Amino acid sequence: MSSLETLKEFGLNNIPDLDVVVEGALMMLSSTSLPDVSAPFKRPLVIGSGNAEYTGRIIFNDVDAVFANESNFEEVISKIGDMDGAVLISASGSKHSVNIAERLEELQMPAVLYTNNPDAPAGSFMEPKNIYTFPKNREPYTYNTSTYLSMILAKTKEDPRAILSHIESNSETGVDLAKFNGFTFILPPDVALVAPMLRTKFDELFGTKLTPRFFVPEEIKHAKTIVRDEGELFVYVGMEQLGWGEEDKKIELPLATNGGFASALATCYHFVGQIQRAHPSYFKDSIEDYCKDISEVFGQEISPIVD
Repeated sequence: MSSLETLKEFGLNNIPDLDVVVEGALMMLSSTSLPDVSAPFKRPLVIGSGNAEYTGRIIFNDVDAVFANESNFEEVISKIGDMDGAVLISASGSKHSVNIAERLEELQMPAVLYTNNPDAPAGSFMEPKNIYTFPKNREPYTYNTSTYLSMILAKTKEDPRAILSHIESNSETGVDLAKFNGFTFILPPDVALVAPMLRTKFDELFGTKLTPRFFVPEEIKHAKTIVRDEGELFVYVGMEQLGWGEEDKKIELPLATNGGFASALATCYHFVGQIQRAHPSYFKDSIEDYCKDISEVFGQEISPIVD
């Protein structure tokens, strides 16, 4: 069964690991058209929660944009007054994005919504022409892989087929990932914006059980390796190994040729899925109870499986 077929059929008793979800996302995106992510504003306010915020920072990294999240967007609007519109990013178009969209309407700020939900509640505060709907797969709650990857690919124009082929050809790490509880990623500066998304994924899948760190080459020189740990693996993303890490405790994680943000995110997510498989099923054992609790927090039903 292909990874894409697995995503169509899994249930709570056989939740897939993140690497399977990455493969399924790239398969789906290899045959799907994507909306244009060019916002109709000269200086947009880009708003998102969690990895939606970081997706926005990647998409608009080369634009004179202002960035905010669900906690500070009101303050940003009041302090920086020369934005001519807002881009609201939310895979589900629910939860915080509904209140944000309503507030943008009250402020009479022109806005567009990037979402993966054609029935996004936040869209009720915008004209249909201002809602950009991106494709997605059926995935476990919080994985949000096909969702944000589709938005990033719409910007970078990278080839999902080439990324998938590259990942499949370089999936063997050559190390026993179960031996490590700390992972230090060294990222090229040009794709380092994926680091917060990777950190979020570690939070979601492992909580405090495993520790991730993310640096660019010049940054790691500044007192990041004073304290050594026998259980720490150094992961060189898209670059040759440098001097950090002992010989049997460092690996290279190559990126696809001419790979950009999408290649870096998919490759690293796939690797995180391999880490997930090598360790106890922390996420799978906890997600159903978590969804019950968080449904009460948001006052809406949140399912462990997002169709």
